[in-house]
Amino acid sequence: MKTPFFSSSKSSSHNYSSSSTSFCESLLEETIQNSQSIIKKWDLDASSVSTSTSYNRVANLFRDNPLEAKRLLESVNDLQHAMQFVIKDKSTSKLLIRAHNLIQIAIKRLQKEFYTILSGSSYFLDHETVSSSRASRSSMEDEVSESVMADLKAIADCMICAGYGRECVKLYKVNRKSVIEETLFHLGIEKLNSYQVQKMDWELMEMKIKNWLSSVKIAVNALFRGERILCDYVFSSSVNTRDSCFSEIANDGALTIFMFPEMVMKFKKLSPEKMFRVLDIYEIICELWVELESIFTLDSTAVVKAQAMASLGKLGDAIRAMLSEFETAVQKDSSKVVPGGGIHPLTRYVMNYLVFLGDYSGAISDIIVDYSPLSIQMLSESCYLSPTSGDGDSPSSPIVVRLTWLVLVLLCKLDGKAQLYKDVGLSYLFLANNLNYVVLKVRESNLKLLLGSEWISKHEMKVKEYMSKYERTGWSKVVTSIPENLTTKISSSEVKECFVKFNSSFEEVYRKQSSWVIPDPKLRDHVKISLASKVISIYQVFYETYRGELDIGTESIVRFAPDDLQNYLSDLFHGAIFSDSSMGWSGSYSPSVSTSTSQGR
Repeated sequence: MKTPFFSSSKSSSHNYSSSSTSFCESLLEETIQNSQSIIKKWDLDASSVSTSTSYNRVANLFRDNPLEAKRLLESVNDLQHAMQFVIKDKSTSKLLIRAHNLIQIAIKRLQKEFYTILSGSSYFLDHETVSSSRASRSSMEDEVSESVMADLKAIADCMICAGYGRECVKLYKVNRKSVIEETLFHLGIEKLNSYQVQKMDWELMEMKIKNWLSSVKIAVNALFRGERILCDYVFSSSVNTRDSCFSEIANDGALTIFMFPEMVMKFKKLSPEKMFRVLDIYEIICELWVELESIFTLDSTAVVKAQAMASLGKLGDAIRAMLSEFETAVQKDSSKVVPGGGIHPLTRYVMNYLVFLGDYSGAISDIIVDYSPLSIQMLSESCYLSPTSGDGDSPSSPIVVRLTWLVLVLLCKLDGKAQLYKDVGLSYLFLANNLNYVVLKVRESNLKLLLGSEWISKHEMKVKEYMSKYERTGWSKVVTSIPENLTTKISSSEVKECFVKFNSSFEEVYRKQSSWVIPDPKLRDHVKISLASKVISIYQVFYETYRGELDIGTESIVRFAPDDLQNYLSDLFHGAIFSDSSMGWSGSYSPSVSTSTSQGR
């Protein structure tokens, strides 16, 4: 009797299932046989004295025996794949336990290898290396070779595939976070609090700022960029794992770095002189911003960019406040005039400050972009701002407007100080000296590019104008003592009177101006040549025309020969103390104030 079809079909299905299970189990058993030798060979817990003990002494399997390492990885992968087939058909198979035990042995070894490789992939862990390291964009590739990165990725892929991803990630996070912390420590980057900052003196704070400035580039361009490269590569098979890993290992260290600028802002007194260190911090964050955006691109790392941006904002606020304080200090300056009409200390201070400020024109422009007090709006109509200032900068450029305004504040202050001199000629000499110093500072620095050649030309003309007024008011009595028209014949008594007037006026002017100074050699020579053309030339004509016509016995009234005048003029404007005896004159004149103090540029 034939077996019914459905009965035959059921029997065939049962036989197929049994044969399938038998095949999967035999495949797993064969895989176990092939894998256990290599796995047990590198068993960390092997207790018997055997060859495996010597194998366990290998410090870095992937470095010292890469072929064996590859076989170990292949064994775990083969076991995992074979186990999946058996689990589907016979999840109670005892072979699964044997295979699982072997995988556990292998994973333990792989964890040890993973840790060993990670621990060797550190950065700059000695002072000499720290001080000489450059912030190279490829530093991670230099520190961690491609083969090492490939080994780490192979181990991570194997552990994740085998179900040990959590263990792998935990080990990675702990190790790499400690590497970041250790590297930051050796870079001298530390976490400060408000109390510590407020107790510091400026010397210590400046030292910490300098260290931060030199370290932050290495930290961003090498450390964090390198960690991002390594993390992305090792966990490339899992986006979620990769992202969470990097944010957990990098955020704390990066936040410590970019919270430092905020701590600097809590320093007890940030005077205008300290602004340039603050600008250094501002500039370097701006310089690193593109790199920050490329490294901390994840939502989980957005907090780092937010902190850096918050620091930029507070730095900008502090810089604006210090600029305002600087301007106020100039406006309120009440220092006395300098003897001899030389360069006022305020002029030196302000111009040296502005020269430094000009070197930060990019940062300053960003910070004061909305700065436009009512008084500055009138600048475009004044002679102090060129229609086209700088090389391509328009008058509305924030840095050009602010610098022009600060120079104008200084010049107005100097104009007020000039009025304190009792001698009008000395007032003009003071203004000429100080404006000339301003122009020289602009010409010799980055300010030249910002304020522009037209600004310089206008103010050079102003210097000449001041000098012309000085010559007219300071030497008019000398010049007018000689007849204007020398072609008209005059009497002997008139000749005698002219010589007496000239002698008297020249002696008076020389006495008065012997302590006056012109610090700039070029300007000093220019003034001497101008005076010689106005005084000596006309005197020489008069001298040569009328000296021979004097009555016998009256020649002594001719006190000066033209060459004598040239010598006397050459002695002027050095600020030397005058003495009658130095010219053979009688009298007891002596200036009340010595001008032997430095009046140079």
